[in-house]
Amino acid sequence: MKILSAEFETSAAGLRDCPKWNLPEFAFIGRSNVGKSSLINLLTGRKSLALASSVPGKTKLLNFFRVNRNWSLVDLPGYGYAKVATQDKHEFNVAVAEYIEKRPNLDTVFLLIDSRLEPQRIDLDFLAWLAGRDVETALVFTKTDKQSPTKTRAAIDTFLAAAAEFLPEPAPPVFACSATAKTGAKEILAHLARRLAEARG
Repeated sequence: MKILSAEFETSAAGLRDCPKWNLPEFAFIGRSNVGKSSLINLLTGRKSLALASSVPGKTKLLNFFRVNRNWSLVDLPGYGYAKVATQDKHEFNVAVAEYIEKRPNLDTVFLLIDSRLEPQRIDLDFLAWLAGRDVETALVFTKTDKQSPTKTRAAIDTFLAAAAEFLPEPAPPVFACSATAKTGAKEILAHLARRLAEARG
């Protein structure tokens, strides 16, 4: 897939603020600071389309990006150790849940996982929650440049084993990527192209 255009559309505090369009949407979510914004920039070939921050939990809104004028990437607030008030944290987690459960445009949720870490309970819990929703899921293991391919493969296998009891059937697609090394984008874009082609019949 070739990205001809990519532009920020809008930010939404909740479901009612989402764009009034019929574009297919592909949402990215994961622990705070897992690399969501960096991955969106890698996929679109735009260095600063999505604002990456060294401050965990900075993204608190649902950010929509229109790509090739006919589909959208959505940067969802990260979960985990965001430094926000308890009430605010509750509100933006509710916004994410409502978006995933009720947004008719949503095609796929890409769950980002730090490939350097042992399986984290918060990632497993979120994947278990996703398994109960009627939405396609894909797993993206990030920051693979920080270790050897062998360690990345072992980390992926370990995570899949830990998540085996609630992985959907068939198993979700799995990708490994590094925004720094610029790897993995081609495979993810190919998957997006397949999903778009299926949606169009």
